[in-house]
Amino acid sequence: MTIKTLDSTVVYQNPWMSVREDKIERESGNQGIYGVVDKPDCAVIIAIDNGVIHLVQQYRYAVSETFWELPQGAWESNPNASHLSLAKGELQEETGLIAGSMTYVGKQFIAYGFLNQTCHIYLATDLTQGEPSHDSEEEDLIAGEFTVAEFERMIIDGEIQDVVTTAAWGLAKLKGMI
Repeated sequence: MTIKTLDSTVVYQNPWMSVREDKIERESGNQGIYGVVDKPDCAVIIAIDNGVIHLVQQYRYAVSETFWELPQGAWESNPNASHLSLAKGELQEETGLIAGSMTYVGKQFIAYGFLNQTCHIYLATDLTQGEPSHDSEEEDLIAGEFTVAEFERMIIDGEIQDVVTTAAWGLAKLKGMI
């Protein structure tokens, strides 16, 4: 199916994202609109060694709750950085961990019904502890270690509700990487 964009207008923009409204025409000639959120690519890191997985916890303003999740993020100030550099940087920034090995798991879209952001998934192993370097938006972020069994129980019990975390874990597990 081909959809033709007739007009595109940015209706909101900040340093982390922009929102645009596209006037479109379908093959049938019917017209409509799409709201699209433009964000730079992100990375999510499954940091695991010796049966221990490293998670971060922070308050998520949009849902007014605090959750555990895999380290993840984007570099809005450097959107052209390689996703490997981004993954290494986010892991160190959020947890202080430096990975001796970073294996690419794959990529997924987070919510392609309205968001064009691609999430690159990495498996980080051979970990060395360093110092985290949180940015100002992460002042409440804490890191924690869990057994794989406890992590999977947290997903099943709904303690972990982040779709990026659960999708990344599922893809890596289905590929036999963990």
